[in-house]
Amino acid sequence: MQVDDTEVVKFLLKNEVIPLCLRIMGTGSELSKTVATFIVQKIMLDEVGLQHICATSERFFEAANVLANMVVALAEQPSTRLLKHVIHCYIRLTDDPRACAALRTHLPEALGNGTFDNCLRDDPAAKDALQKLLDKLAGPAGEAPHPGPGPAAGRTHGEPAQAGPSHTA
Repeated sequence: MQVDDTEVVKFLLKNEVIPLCLRIMGTGSELSKTVATFIVQKIMLDEVGLQHICATSERFFEAANVLANMVVALAEQPSTRLLKHVIHCYIRLTDDPRACAALRTHLPEALGNGTFDNCLRDDPAAKDALQKLLDKLAGPAGEAPHPGPGPAAGRTHGEPAQAGPSHTA
């Protein structure tokens, strides 16, 4: 799939590919998770795909929860290739102002506390991508991002989101 093919993205969205990919990202094998995360990443690279995921708090937090759970799992069983796709998904989400604001308080702690330093030491591009993510989430005055436990810890799926993207704002 080419990034600039909005028609393909619209087709994939219409056919519920994102919910399917999110399910695979949460339960599949490492290879399946990598492919599903790559597909979500590519869909989000198109503006229509990013807008779709960020259109409601529910969609945003569903994706954020899956990504956060993946980070937790990757801290236990690292995979640089998979982590790189997860980081790129987070980076793209920061391009939406409300999603960026929500990620400032819902980014998994492991992404900001050095947990993945060993995993990324042999992949300078992935290490740079993680730093780019942390920089994008830094506060307006240059303050460090506030990585918290993330949406995977303490928030149930049905709970209303406070700071996430919303189609009403």
